[in-house]
Amino acid sequence: MRFLGIVGLCLVLSACFSTGNSATQMTGPMPSDTVTTLASVNVPSSRLNPFAPTDKFLQCVPYAREVSGIEIYGDAWTWWAQAGKQNFQRGNRPQVGSVLALRKTSRLKLGHVAVVSAILDSRKILVNHANWGSDSRTRGKVHYRQPVVDVSAKNDWSEVRMMNTQGTFGSVYPAHGFIYQPQETAQAN
Repeated sequence: MRFLGIVGLCLVLSACFSTGNSATQMTGPMPSDTVTTLASVNVPSSRLNPFAPTDKFLQCVPYAREVSGIEIYGDAWTWWAQAGKQNFQRGNRPQVGSVLALRKTSRLKLGHVAVVSAILDSRKILVNHANWGSDSRTRGKVHYRQPVVDVSAKNDWSEVRMMNTQGTFGSVYPAHGFIYQPQETAQAN
């Protein structure tokens, strides 16, 4: 009887701990990547294209292109300049469906892009993105609704911290800004 009590206590306590980040775990496919609520905060529905779940290793660029509808190719660090040349609107304010473009750094040799799925306030957003993992278990995967915080002195989203797969905010990363969806894509979704 005492053994059963110990086993029961262990099961109850094990429910309190998780090895994964609840922000990245899914219980099923996320149709259209739609975000409607986060905890008790109401957020607008996403204007994101659907993305079929896959077991393939994913890079951030093909994922962002497919989900946002922003047809830019090449490494993530080239997206900002390409967006300007292709007449995509760009700016320093997040919009649901826009792509946050991070600059190339010594740690981000190819840059990084992430799609805004919700705006929580003027300095906090949620993004969906691929290949932001820290180990072989989380690299190459899509991570949904991960928080990003604007830590720039001018509140212009030129420096951000992104939640990592361990559930903590990592390094400060320089950002170009946001590339906005073409109007027809935003209206279609």
